[in-house]
Amino acid sequence: GTQFGMLIQYLLDSFPAIAEGNLDGVDIKDLTAFYKAAKVKFDEDEAFKKVAQHNVVKLQSGDAQCRTIWQLLCDISRKEFEKVYKRLGVTVKECGESFYNAMIPGVIEELTSLNMVVQDGGAKCIFVPNYRIPLMVQKSDGGFGYDSTDMAAISYRLRELKAGQVVYITDFTQGDHFMMCFEAAKMAGWWNTTSHKVTHIGFGTVQGEDGKRFKTRSGDTVRLVDLLDESVRRMEESLIERNKEGKGSIPDGEVRATAEKIGYGAIKYFDLSRNPTSNYIFSYDAMLDTRGNTGVYLMFAKARLGSIINKARDAGVDVTDLEKAGGQEIELGHVTERALAIEVLKFPDVMEAVLEALAPHKVCEYLYNMSLVATSFVTECRIMENGVPNKSRLLLCSIASNIMGACFDLLAIEAPERI
Repeated sequence: GTQFGMLIQYLLDSFPAIAEGNLDGVDIKDLTAFYKAAKVKFDEDEAFKKVAQHNVVKLQSGDAQCRTIWQLLCDISRKEFEKVYKRLGVTVKECGESFYNAMIPGVIEELTSLNMVVQDGGAKCIFVPNYRIPLMVQKSDGGFGYDSTDMAAISYRLRELKAGQVVYITDFTQGDHFMMCFEAAKMAGWWNTTSHKVTHIGFGTVQGEDGKRFKTRSGDTVRLVDLLDESVRRMEESLIERNKEGKGSIPDGEVRATAEKIGYGAIKYFDLSRNPTSNYIFSYDAMLDTRGNTGVYLMFAKARLGSIINKARDAGVDVTDLEKAGGQEIELGHVTERALAIEVLKFPDVMEAVLEALAPHKVCEYLYNMSLVATSFVTECRIMENGVPNKSRLLLCSIASNIMGACFDLLAIEAPERI
């Protein structure tokens, strides 16, 4: 709300022709820089601040001029968001704050009829038991804020979408706000703990190696798209060097695509492998390390299993045919064979625990443990004996590879077939 009011006014000041509906001369190449400039004026110019705040009310009331400028800003933002979504393989059904705007008055009216809303300093508020500060569902100037939107949103999700489970994932500092919204919705009779599950998961702060909030050398916030591109650049350099040293098996024409899979996957794993509520230190060197509990190491481990399976196929034994035919017993004579089998059997229990706790880092923990026992297995046990595949051990390789693949899929990581 406030940010858009600020941006609308700054755009009007920067491109006066917009006031007449002329958008032809508007050119915002860097929305981040534009926002920073607007924020400086908002903080330093009291008259600008008041007009910007009034723009929020106008925008929420459907003012044509404000909506036209707001739509322009949304279109510019979407183009930038799409760069990130494309790299991460994310698809989004957009239901931003504006989606719920038309629902807010009706929700406030309903909550008022339930005697939940009280006037406080000209604002409409809901006092939730055990919380000192109320939810403000309508400001004294008639405008709406986060409290208004989030109450409309939870009503829509529970009653229109009929969601049995709703998971909110935001910065952990917003935890109390959402717990108040959840409790207010329960007071209104929109959900109960018997028929619904409503959860907030708060995430911590990403820090630089100095222990402070992760920023560029100039002190600016790091853009995710730049972070992703830097990861790919470093990984591409590493793969090219591996090929030069004769350690790699990736054709030159596939190096870039492989670097993207590993680079993006490494960042996803680095983030998801942490307990979401904890702060963590971001480091490219740690993230792209080929040793230890990193996405890169795990992708190398899976690629090694794939290489063994391919060698067996070249030797005339296709593990897919073995699996389809059935009847091949798996022998567990070696200690590493038994350890791998035990790890395989943990898979369903781990998945149930992940769903119960809503904890993707538990998938990462299991994936890492699986990679360790699988690597020990293929190191200690020969899969190929004098060029002939051991069918029992080949099946174990395939099972481990398939389970690792399933874990990567759950983490939305596309592991390359070979590295």
